[in-house]
Amino acid sequence: MSRTLSELERVRWLQLARTPNVGPVTFAQLLARFGSVEAALSEVPRLARWGGGAPPKVPDETAMRREIEALARRGGRMIAACESDFPKGLAALDAPPPMISVLGHTVLLQREMIAMVGARNASALGRKLAQTLARDLSEAGLVVVSGMARGIDTAAHEGALAKGTVAVVAGGVDSIYPPENKPLYEKLIAEGAIVSEMALGEAPQARHFPRRNRLVSGMARGVVVVEAAEGSGSLITARLALEQNREVFAVPGSPLDPRAKGTNRLLRDGAVLTETAEDVLIVLRPILGVGFDEPPRDTPVGVANLSEAEIDHIRAVVEEALGPAPLAIDELIRVCGAPAQVILAVLLELELAGKLTRHPGNAVSWAAA
Repeated sequence: MSRTLSELERVRWLQLARTPNVGPVTFAQLLARFGSVEAALSEVPRLARWGGGAPPKVPDETAMRREIEALARRGGRMIAACESDFPKGLAALDAPPPMISVLGHTVLLQREMIAMVGARNASALGRKLAQTLARDLSEAGLVVVSGMARGIDTAAHEGALAKGTVAVVAGGVDSIYPPENKPLYEKLIAEGAIVSEMALGEAPQARHFPRRNRLVSGMARGVVVVEAAEGSGSLITARLALEQNREVFAVPGSPLDPRAKGTNRLLRDGAVLTETAEDVLIVLRPILGVGFDEPPRDTPVGVANLSEAEIDHIRAVVEEALGPAPLAIDELIRVCGAPAQVILAVLLELELAGKLTRHPGNAVSWAAA
């Protein structure tokens, strides 16, 4: 149920969200298990010790307050996943980002969205097509969301700026990247919106871009890929869209152009061939205004009705089954032959101890040394 956090609750949510080893899945499991963020914060040290690691350092309350206040001075807001003005698409993810920072017009986050991504080194024709598609889709009532990168992203934002566009960035919402997009950044604050999971003042880093891409696809009903080479970030966004049960659209290109190899492969794999905005709208019209399909939620996390000796045995079985390669949690549960809620509790402890890495597709592995 949606609600509005108090000032103290917002600080506590940010503390837990920024605690090392607490990602979106772990945050959601902690909240489900202990009922409140405050209770979860008090239990994190104990769980990490059970996982065999040192308790992660919870961020200082004063620092979190300062960040919230600094964002407010810029005219921005921090919105939690439980609040009514959190984007509906993100709220339906398994699991949603616990909190996002927003600069600009937050009302745009409540409208229906379409994502548009593509090559940074886009062709002139590719940029022109992206701008036209974005303009036409925005005039049809959709907010265009992209990543403010060079090339296709920039063209998409420019095409949709008059009617509504949102940029999801890999650094803090105050970090302008690439630097040459400063004029676009200022227009987005004035006429659109900028969203990020990252801390205010944090520069974008390579490891942040997959998280940025997850939000780009998650906010939207579908993703339009205009130009994308094999192995590009745009194809990662398309894969995330499929995992999130979103539609994928692709613009065909010449087989002689490396920037078309990724989009042409998407088409072979079943993406919707897209040449005009109408190609997108034909697919989306039946689902606009309908709630997002939510993926199945994990089994509740807990270890009730088991002795400590039984739990220790299951921990040993889980640790033996894990390896450096990602293993689907469903397969792990099958291999271990233990109750799902206990397996999930053990994984939660290992992650808080810094020993576990979560991967896309609900898979886990030992954390790299």
